[in-house]
Amino acid sequence: MNFVFLSPSFPPNYRFFCDRLKRAGAVVLGIGEEPFHSLVPELRSSLAWYYQVGDMRDLGALREAMRFFMDRFGPPDRIDSLNEYWLETEAVLRSEFGVPGIKAHEVPSIRRKSRMMEIFERAGVPHARGAVVPDAAAAKGLAARLKFPLVVKPDDGMGAEMTYRLDSARDLERFFGAKPDRDFILQEFIEGSIVTFDGLADLKGRIVFSTSHVYGQGVMESVLSDSHISYYSMREVPRDLEEAGRRLVEAFGVRERFFHLEFFRRPDGSLCALEANIRPPGGPTMDMFNFACDIDMYSVWAGMMTGCGTDLRYERKYHCGYISRKNRLDYAYPHERLMDMLGGTVAARVFLPPVLARAMGDEGYIVRTRDEGDMLRAVDLIQKAA
Repeated sequence: MNFVFLSPSFPPNYRFFCDRLKRAGAVVLGIGEEPFHSLVPELRSSLAWYYQVGDMRDLGALREAMRFFMDRFGPPDRIDSLNEYWLETEAVLRSEFGVPGIKAHEVPSIRRKSRMMEIFERAGVPHARGAVVPDAAAAKGLAARLKFPLVVKPDDGMGAEMTYRLDSARDLERFFGAKPDRDFILQEFIEGSIVTFDGLADLKGRIVFSTSHVYGQGVMESVLSDSHISYYSMREVPRDLEEAGRRLVEAFGVRERFFHLEFFRRPDGSLCALEANIRPPGGPTMDMFNFACDIDMYSVWAGMMTGCGTDLRYERKYHCGYISRKNRLDYAYPHERLMDMLGGTVAARVFLPPVLARAMGDEGYIVRTRDEGDMLRAVDLIQKAA
């Protein structure tokens, strides 16, 4: 199998996908902007060839890289980055070079918030009401029906990019006075905590792994307040969340892909769909899958992609959490003191690149506990203000 991996060096932990692909017998061909010598040794050794381009957004350069690979190694069997930023790019390349997977015409359904809402509706899953608003007049009309507070975000945005809470007509007018030239969606603000249904589906759409995470603070709130974030996995997925998640995996036609489905859990206990992301969850969550269950999901994915099988048996042995810190904030306990207090529950300490730091923190601790109360105590200790 020839597997073309776009931008294999970012995020840093994605080098493990390349490593496991090679171990599973694939010929891994990387395309990226970084010089080959700057890649970490483990990634360099995983790649049969690395083609450096000046700009990953230059489709012409990517096409040249693809033709080079085809001349030297034969037709590509898969193209992927597992990264939302390159979702559209890889889909265009699949369409042009006849490679299986999500094609260019399918991207809007898994990228645009307005299309997601249509699929939520067809699947019978409650969701935040809203619509694309082309101008201030349309936004005011919708606001009159939905009432403030509201949330405005790019229809095709990623994460919490350019996402704002609007509490009044004045906020709305201020936003449209400086609105960028792109489509924005205006939605009702949902009170509640964020919960997710995450996992991996095989070629037939069968879910081979799933889990759920609970967020102490959403990414949007973290970005807007420049604060830290925490979230952790559940040992048991609530029944209503699993049912809604499985319906959406089927409705979005997830095949050979990870998925990260976001919901609000309202104060009354009901669920409200927020977004569907047909990719792995961000940050260190892939590693948290492994720590929570003592498995290797990088290998499971590589085995699925290379046809080696996905007969995974697992148990959610631990709650696994990510608890971040921001350099700008003062904390009560230094690292050494935390290690004394938390003992063997800290599985890893990670440092995030600047491009991820605003949302995910400058550094974070991956903690695993069997008891949920112990996880919440770890969050309090790590993020306790000085």
